[in-house]
Amino acid sequence: MERLIKIGKIIPKSSYEVAESRIGIGFEKLDRDVFDPNKAYDKVARIGVKKVRIQSGWMKTEKQKGVYDFAWLDRIVSELLSRKLQPWLCLCYGNPLYTELAKSVYGAVGCPPVQSEEEMQAWLRYVDATVRHFEGRIELFEIWNEPDCAYSWKHHENETRDLMKNAYEYGVFARETAKVIKAANPSAKTCGFASVGVGDLAFVNRALSTGLGEYLDYASYHCYSTFDGDRLRTIQNYRDILDLYNPNIKIIQGESGAQSDSRGSGAMAHFAWNRDKQTKLMLRMLVQDLYAGVEFTSYFSTMDMIEALNGRVGDRASYLDYGYFGVISADFDEDGRATGEYSEKKSYYALSTLASLFAGDVQPKHVPVAREYLPSIRVNGTDCSDNTVLDYCFALDNGDTALVYWNSTPVLTTTYEGTVTYSVYGQKNDTVRLVDLATGEVYKLPDGMVEDRMNGGIRLKNLPLTDSPLMILFGSNTEIESV
Repeated sequence: MERLIKIGKIIPKSSYEVAESRIGIGFEKLDRDVFDPNKAYDKVARIGVKKVRIQSGWMKTEKQKGVYDFAWLDRIVSELLSRKLQPWLCLCYGNPLYTELAKSVYGAVGCPPVQSEEEMQAWLRYVDATVRHFEGRIELFEIWNEPDCAYSWKHHENETRDLMKNAYEYGVFARETAKVIKAANPSAKTCGFASVGVGDLAFVNRALSTGLGEYLDYASYHCYSTFDGDRLRTIQNYRDILDLYNPNIKIIQGESGAQSDSRGSGAMAHFAWNRDKQTKLMLRMLVQDLYAGVEFTSYFSTMDMIEALNGRVGDRASYLDYGYFGVISADFDEDGRATGEYSEKKSYYALSTLASLFAGDVQPKHVPVAREYLPSIRVNGTDCSDNTVLDYCFALDNGDTALVYWNSTPVLTTTYEGTVTYSVYGQKNDTVRLVDLATGEVYKLPDGMVEDRMNGGIRLKNLPLTDSPLMILFGSNTEIESV
């Protein structure tokens, strides 16, 4: 950035200042009491996101058959709503009152109530009670979590996963659950799948073949990958398979995250993660989700916390597997609970910058943009000519236009810095500014980097290009704190 002129920073917006947003965050696992939400509510509100994903915790709510104690969840929902955040609820997991396997699984994670009619009816009664209880406070209900994963849809210990059997079971299970949701509150919205294997169309197709699609308003997917080159194509494939059954189903990205520490467990573990890499991948993923046209995209997660996906009751060591996906870091006590001073990471501030810029109804925009290759002193005498450079244009809610771009080199093994030249048409050159999304810093381009072309064209010469997303702003409506 040394050739640019720093003029300020993006002014962060809190959830109180943002009416709507297509960016959300995860606030999961409180059914297992893995962190103290009271130390996190205000920090989440300051990010400027709106949608907050929480989990319902059947076994925490129904400890005596037919008696539902929502007090713990009421507190969470009320605290979020008081900060103008919008909770949406993932209905999960099992309950040892009804399912034998759940008695030995920590948190009853991945123990679906599908072995008997008694289990299923107990589940449906619980769903009915939950939806009715939160009417007017929660509108969107997601049905289970990652049913295409072995840890999250199992019938007994050490079973060999039968994906097509599970897909059919999930389809019937989710269909009947969705019916109960709609009966309990006709204005409620249903969401299915929450699938990790979004590229596995066979699972989605088999589940939809049960008639599930008729009862869904949304379908969610989770996408944990260090490669962003095929993310848009994967989302489009998901859209295409849903369209075969119900074109009115909208898509939500419900969980995507990146680790910030190489010691992490869970998705994408055992790589050389650090906080810079987490920030870069987070920005890449969310920008692509928004460009793909999802209803909203949710980053996983607010907190560093235990993964606890394969824990055993009475075996503490089995669930002390820490994940470092949070935009907020923590220490851990002997039981794995996140403790200490909850402190913001670099990714926290990057997410806040993105949420502030993308507040409101931000949509993809078709802008004539062409890459050119000019002489440059940065990399081997010329602009980058790699086919890994990605760029996406957006219409911001405030009327400005944004061009977001980066070189999608492998985030875990490569750091890239070079230059790129764009010719952009239909924009004005007196409002051009560059934003580093990772820091929120805003720069003016020197006169020599901006060149008028005929009929409203602008050539932006030798722009900085990195492996972390940068944004070119066209317009003067975005608020900037001057330096």
